[in-house]
Amino acid sequence: MGWRVRAIRGATTAAENSVLAIREAVQELLDELEAHNSLDPEEIVSVTFTATRDLDAIFPATVARQRPRWSNVPLLDLQQMYVQGSLERCIRLLIHFNCCDPQVPIHHPYLRQAKDLRPDWGLAPQRLDYAKPLSIGCNLSSTSASSEAGSEPATIPAPENNRARLP
Repeated sequence: MGWRVRAIRGATTAAENSVLAIREAVQELLDELEAHNSLDPEEIVSVTFTATRDLDAIFPATVARQRPRWSNVPLLDLQQMYVQGSLERCIRLLIHFNCCDPQVPIHHPYLRQAKDLRPDWGLAPQRLDYAKPLSIGCNLSSTSASSEAGSEPATIPAPENNRARLP
């Protein structure tokens, strides 16, 4: 199999809305990402950062651009949609990268209070079985999810109500 585009997600929180706190949170997130994934910045297609509306002291991409070998990586910052009661001071990322091994395990770093966003991903790397399709809400006979390496791919049930509630 040839090259594929893969994706890594992650999130963290900043202690406060300051340049220092945001810089520390983004650096920790990217350090964790690079420590647990075989990621060459030359293979990164793009990185999208989102930040909640209460973080505006510095762009997360500005912090990432200062990393060694990241100066030519396409980076984008967006403000995350506000949802009442959602996690505050949250920074998320989505990295698309080229990969010659579609079976390479991926570690999705969720740090600090953002760990609660995806407790199912924790520290275990995620491995997808591309020989078997991932069922997304289409398998009515099974709604179980499995994250054990080498087990059946997860079946992700469709949300019961995916419409936004209007006030």
